[in-house]
Amino acid sequence: MPAYVIVDIKVTDPDIYAQYRELAPAIVKAFGGEYIARGGKTQVFEGSVSPNRTVILKFVSLARAREWVDSPEYRDARKLRHKSTVSTMFVVEGLDETSPV
Repeated sequence: MPAYVIVDIKVTDPDIYAQYRELAPAIVKAFGGEYIARGGKTQVFEGSVSPNRTVILKFVSLARAREWVDSPEYRDARKLRHKSTVSTMFVVEGLDETSPV
C-alpha cells in the first residue's frame, strides 16, 4: 500500500533551507518517492491548527518511506532541514484499490 509522508515546515533560515531544497528532490526520487504537494496554498477547514509550509510525499510503501528517511543519502539533507526549520514529519499508510473506504 502507498505511504504518504506529511511534513509541516516553518522555515527559520531561508538560505540553508534553499540548500536543502536543492538536495532533497533527487533523493526522494531515488527512493521511488514523488512530491504530491510542496508549499501550496493551505486552508484549515476545522480545528485550531496553523500549518506553515506543508509538503506531502508519496512512496510505494511504509517500508520504502522508512528506507528513505533513514538512508545515508538523505542524512546530510536532513541535517540541513533541521538547521533551517522547525518541522514535524509523520507518515500515514494509504489505501490501495482493494481497501474498503
